[in-house]
Amino acid sequence: MSETARTGVPERPAQQQPARTDLFRYLTTDLAGEYRAIMGLFTGTLLADLSAAEVSAGLAGAGVVLSVDDVTARCEQLERWGNLVRGIRDARVATVHDYVRSRARYQASKLGVRVHREAEALLAAGDGAREVARELLGVTAETLERLTGRLRAATPARPADAEALSGDVTSVFNNQRLFSDSVRDFYAYVNTVLTRYDLAGEEYQQFKGLLLDYIDMLTADVAHHAPVVARRFSELAPYLDDLLAALATLPTLQAPDSRTERLPGRTREDWEQIRAWYVGTDGRSGPQTLRMAADQALGQLLANAKRMLAGAGTGVSRRADLLKLATWFDAAEPEDAHRLYAAAFGTFPSRHLLGGPEEPDPRDGATTSWWSATPVEVPISLRERGDRSARGRTASVPDPGLDRERLLAQAEEEADARATAVDELVTAGDLDGARLSRPALNLLLGRLTRLLGQHPQLDGPATSTDTDLGLELAARPDPAGRTVLHTPDGALTVHGLVLTAAPTAARQEVPA
Repeated sequence: MSETARTGVPERPAQQQPARTDLFRYLTTDLAGEYRAIMGLFTGTLLADLSAAEVSAGLAGAGVVLSVDDVTARCEQLERWGNLVRGIRDARVATVHDYVRSRARYQASKLGVRVHREAEALLAAGDGAREVARELLGVTAETLERLTGRLRAATPARPADAEALSGDVTSVFNNQRLFSDSVRDFYAYVNTVLTRYDLAGEEYQQFKGLLLDYIDMLTADVAHHAPVVARRFSELAPYLDDLLAALATLPTLQAPDSRTERLPGRTREDWEQIRAWYVGTDGRSGPQTLRMAADQALGQLLANAKRMLAGAGTGVSRRADLLKLATWFDAAEPEDAHRLYAAAFGTFPSRHLLGGPEEPDPRDGATTSWWSATPVEVPISLRERGDRSARGRTASVPDPGLDRERLLAQAEEEADARATAVDELVTAGDLDGARLSRPALNLLLGRLTRLLGQHPQLDGPATSTDTDLGLELAARPDPAGRTVLHTPDGALTVHGLVLTAAPTAARQEVPA
C-alpha cells in the first residue's frame, strides 16, 4: 500500500526523506546487547520517561550492570540516531548535581518504538515454516457480507452504525495483511529449503509431505474462498461512497497542519488495491500468483528428486559420500590433501591410456590429449555400477484377467452414475430453479457445450439428443430469460437461454 493511501498525505521525494537508516544502527554495533536492553526499558511501558539513573537501576534488575555515566552516553547516542528524544518533565531533587542529571530524561521516539518492536519480533522468530492464516479468507468473506448488509439496510431515517462499519473495515484489512504476510513468509521458507543441494533422506521425505499436503490444502482454500471474496467486493462497490462518508464522520487524528497515519480502508484507493488482489485488475491476481508459486515449488521438488536419482543411479543421494570426503580432508595433512583431491576429482595430468586393439582410432597415442582423442563408448553397467555383469531377469507375462474385471466394474459404476444423472435431469424437466448434483451438472454442461457447438448462432429453439443415454436437451433463446441452477458448489446462471430436459422416445418406451 502506498504512502499516500496509508497516511492520506502526498509522498515526499526521496531526497527529502529523513535519514532513517540510523535508527537501525544500535542493532549492529559492538554494544548491541546494551542498546537493546535500554530500548526494551523505554518500549516496555507507555509514555516511559526515564532518567539515566532510572535506566541504570532498571537494567540492574534485568541483570545488565551499567553505570549512570555509561547509560548517559548510550542514551545520548540513541538520541543522535533518532531512537530516543529528550523528555520535558521537571524533577524535584535535593542537590544541583542531581538536578543536572535528572534534567537529562529520555523518551522513545515513535519510529524508535516501531523499529525496536519489529526487530525484537524478527530476532524471536524461528527458522522453521510459518503457518498460513488461511482461515481468514472465509472470515473476510463473512465480514464483507455483513458490511454490505448493513449498508443496504441503512435509510436516511436510520443510518448505519458508523462504529460497527469501522470495526468491520479494520477487520477486513487487518485480515488481508496478516494473510498476505503469512503467505510470503511460508513461500520464502519453501524457497529457502528447495534451493539446498544437500536436501535428501528423511529431511526430504518430511519436506515432500509438507509440500504435497499443506500447499495442496492452501491452494484448495484459496480456490474456494477467493471467488466468494471477489463477489463480495463487487456487491459492496455500489455502497462504497456511503461507507466512506460514514467513516468520515468518526473522530480522527487527521488535521490540515499535521501528518498522521490513517487506518487502512478509509480511502477509495485502499479498496481498489485490496480488490485488485482478488480479481487481478492491474495484472496477475493474488490467487493466480499462489497457484504459480505452488506449481513452481512442486516442480523444484521433482527436480530435486531427479537429481538424487541421477546422482548415483540407485536413487540414493551422494550427500553421505561428500560428507565422508570432507572429513578426510579435515584430518589430512597438506600434502596428503593434495593427493586426496587429485584421486577424488581426477585432476591428474592429461594423458590418454591405450586400451588395446578395441581402440577405434589407432592414431590416438599416449601423448594425445583427452580433448582431441576419439571418445570411447563405455557401457552403462560399467559407467554407473563399475562392473560388466548383466542385471535383471526376464519378466513374467502379466495376467490381464484382474485388470479386465476391474475395468468392467469401473465402467458399470460410471454407467450407473450417468443413468442416475439423466434421471435427475429428466425429473427436473424445466431446469430453471432446479437443484442438481455435481454429476448431473457435469452432464448438463457437456450436452449444452455440444448443443452450442452445433448451433453457434442459435437463432431459434434447438435440441441436442443423446440416444445412448436417452436424454434430450432443448434450448430456447430468450433475451429476457435465464436459467438458474442450484448446485452444491453454488448457483449457476445461464443468461439468455431457457433450458429443458426430457427423455427420448426410446427411453419413454422402456418400462420403469
